Amino acid sequence: MAMPVSGELAQLGKSVVIKGELSGSEDLYVDGQVEGSITLKGNNLTVGPNGQVKANVEAKGVVVQGKLEGNIHASDRVELRKAASVTGDVTTQRISIEEGAYLKGKVDIQKLEGKPEAKAAPAK
Repeated sequence: MAMPVSGELAQLGKSVVIKGELSGSEDLYVDGQVEGSITLKGNNLTVGPNGQVKANVEAKGVVVQGKLEGNIHASDRVELRKAASVTGDVTTQRISIEEGAYLKGKVDIQKLEGKPEAKAAPAK
């Protein structure tokens, strides 16, 4: 039996195919096929190496190891691993793209929310 994972994590295996709207309040690991939309506002989405996602994604963090077609809106971070293939626009605060990853689309880096901007001292 597998070791228990700390925290809550839902997993979709290689043979799972879902068409429609997917939403939840726990982290999600997708290694199958999803077509539609994925909304995990306060949680993370990981697309595994066999994952094929055709969906607009809204999540706290997104890690892509497989293929994702659609726009990504992550409130915190997006990571594209070396085998990742992403076609769509990415909106996030932080992004990490490993060498070998494929990205076709626009990247929009948002300012960190809730932190005051540093202002330069006036010149005298």
